[in-house]
Amino acid sequence: MTNSLKIVVLAKQVPDTRNVGKDAMTPEGTVNRAALPAIFNPEDMNALEQALRLKEQNPGSTVGVLTMGPPRAGEIIRQGLYRGADTGWLLTDSLFAGADTLATSYALATAIKKIGDVDIVIGGRQAIDGDTAQVGPQVAQKLGLNQVTYAEEILKIENRIATIRRHIDGGAETVEVPLPVVITVNGSAAPCRPCNAKLVMKYKYALCPSERKEDQPRAELYDERPYLTLNQWNVADVDGDPSQCGMAGSPTKVKTVQNIVFQAKESKTLSAADADVESLVKELLEEKIIG
Repeated sequence: MTNSLKIVVLAKQVPDTRNVGKDAMTPEGTVNRAALPAIFNPEDMNALEQALRLKEQNPGSTVGVLTMGPPRAGEIIRQGLYRGADTGWLLTDSLFAGADTLATSYALATAIKKIGDVDIVIGGRQAIDGDTAQVGPQVAQKLGLNQVTYAEEILKIENRIATIRRHIDGGAETVEVPLPVVITVNGSAAPCRPCNAKLVMKYKYALCPSERKEDQPRAELYDERPYLTLNQWNVADVDGDPSQCGMAGSPTKVKTVQNIVFQAKESKTLSAADADVESLVKELLEEKIIG
């Protein structure tokens, strides 16, 4: 039995914090996104692949990409469309700026309510600019939905029951959960498929209204092909409360961000001989590392 599903992928355009410098933070204690290159959050790509597989397995299903950020975050929606998503929504408003996980999950939850009748909300376990793994669970709580975290594969959906394999300490477990559900996906899940050449040609000129310029080349295309105008919502469009959005709704304050690289000052090579093993255990005991 197949199920027609309405799937929303939570995706984020994140600053590449792997090589941060002195300009990585603003005086207000938020990440200076303008000073860092922007990329598609890695684990959100894993989530997108799971959504696209569900679409293939369940005829009639749709996949939409929901993201929040400045106008340039429209690129995240295009990357989803290039791989097989059907639509997308950009939440962009100065009132959304500076959001922590609490304000972010509030904005995403209000948008999902506006989209309506969503069967599956799926996103990456965490974003590399925060590493909190909080947004997915908070969205589930705000929507009053079931949730499954640390997912590695959505095995099947039958009779509106999702069977999911998830990573746990020491192995994996398989769980069943009724729809609607919020799922967060690990980076150990299958990597996302590459862009489809035909879809790139179809959507390469797709823009959110705020991305378009007055002298936009090929302006006539947007009248001829409505799908090239991507959905864009502000706080008022999703009936959001400004006091719960952006900096106003964010109690978290980040003092600084640093890129720490561990370097070994000393190393030892041990064999499997009993004497070497006994020597290592003795040293660890003396240093009170174990025991």
